[in-house]
Amino acid sequence: IQFAPNIPVHTKFKTDKDGIENTMETSEEMIRKRIRRNTPSPHRLTPQSSPPRFVSVEELMETAKGVTNMALAHEIVMNSAFQVKPYEPEEGSLEKQVKEIMHKAFWDCLESQLNEDPPSYSHAITLVGEIKEALLSFLLPGQSRLRGQIEEALDLSLIQQQAENGALDISKVAQFIIDMMGTFCAPCRDEDIKQLREITDIVPLFKAIFAVLDKMKIDMANFAVSSLRPHLFQQSVEYERKKFQEFLEKQPNALDFTKKWLQDTVDYLTGGGTEGGATCTPNSAQLPLTIHNHAYLRLLKWDHDTESFPETLLMDQGRFLEMQQELEKLALVASVLLIVYNSAGEAISGLPGLMERLKKTIKILLAEMHTSSFKADETFATVAEKLCGELRGCLSQHGFSPFSSDRENTLKGQIVAAKSADNPIRKVIDSRIQTYLLGFLESSAHRCAPALPGGLTPISKDLEEISVKLERLVTFNKLVYSPFYHKILQDILKRGESLDV
Repeated sequence: IQFAPNIPVHTKFKTDKDGIENTMETSEEMIRKRIRRNTPSPHRLTPQSSPPRFVSVEELMETAKGVTNMALAHEIVMNSAFQVKPYEPEEGSLEKQVKEIMHKAFWDCLESQLNEDPPSYSHAITLVGEIKEALLSFLLPGQSRLRGQIEEALDLSLIQQQAENGALDISKVAQFIIDMMGTFCAPCRDEDIKQLREITDIVPLFKAIFAVLDKMKIDMANFAVSSLRPHLFQQSVEYERKKFQEFLEKQPNALDFTKKWLQDTVDYLTGGGTEGGATCTPNSAQLPLTIHNHAYLRLLKWDHDTESFPETLLMDQGRFLEMQQELEKLALVASVLLIVYNSAGEAISGLPGLMERLKKTIKILLAEMHTSSFKADETFATVAEKLCGELRGCLSQHGFSPFSSDRENTLKGQIVAAKSADNPIRKVIDSRIQTYLLGFLESSAHRCAPALPGGLTPISKDLEEISVKLERLVTFNKLVYSPFYHKILQDILKRGESLDV
């Protein structure tokens, strides 16, 4: 991906410092790790596929480059918080040590030259030339007046002559540079420009100028990204499809796990599933769409440790896992609240602010739910204790009799029991969430949200946000890979028909 050269970078804009920062390196490492993790080993049982084909190192490198670029384009389109950030070597690494030594040597040399009598400006002029190129890179083709000002004020041959004749005022040159940077920078850099004006020593000033210029280049790249995103969607669909086709030609078995994902979904829908399985017959006209929607829902119940993710969705595996974990938390929140309100009955029904306080308490305590340090028994015991304490205070405040100790202990036991995936209430809530998500995917073409099933009101806003993310992922994925999915489903359904005969 190349950033458009004609972005008006002199326009003032704000950058989101709290947004999630992603880099091209992160995208590359992500896709490489996922490809390695999902590449079958010789000792692993995999679906029958085409025989492997040997390819050259050059072909593999070119393919890897294409996949990396595809991952970056995909990240920009799908992640509204995507931001480029400067690369920094790891703290304590050899690379960082070498970088620091070289930089120190350069700046020490510059300071030594400027302290000579008379001063030597060869290093300083070299730096001015680099700064000049950076400032010119911020210009649009039509900004001839500003270009002329920069060319005139930073004429290196003239500056060289002034230095040789002892007439160079390096502070005046630096002041022009700072003024020009102030013209080009984003509003978030105004404070940096102000600080530059307060530096009087030349060496620290040049070091600070380069640091701010680096920030301005990142600002320009991120502004280009945000400007390109609305126009990149359709191009990215075609680009990803083309790159994946090239990858498939070099790796003929690159759809094995995608085929298995769709085959398992067909088996579930046409008779192999339970609790909603066998919802369609093989001849149903709606079967392809139904298969797709159910297949994407299965990704929200995926065992990422033991099951290989479909190849066509590798770049979004992290997003599906994030949604899956968030849905598990929401199911627990809704389950616990349903238990509490069913137990307390009319005494707390409709009390203003109570549900939000209970919900907030549960979400805070479950925040670390998917970390290795999470202790379910202790956490749910704490949830039960906190909620019962909140109920006691609320009942007392509104003139209701407090729960008896037996009733409170029963409620605590029911709350703790919700931690089990086999808990009946949790299973009901989870089923209703799946129904809502399926309805959202099915109704997305009509742009109307499905009715919210009972018991999900407390999490309705969170659920809708996840549904919108899911629908966006599904829509984009279908647009990119529909030709591949169509052929796979055709083969699967034909085999199913021949077996029926």
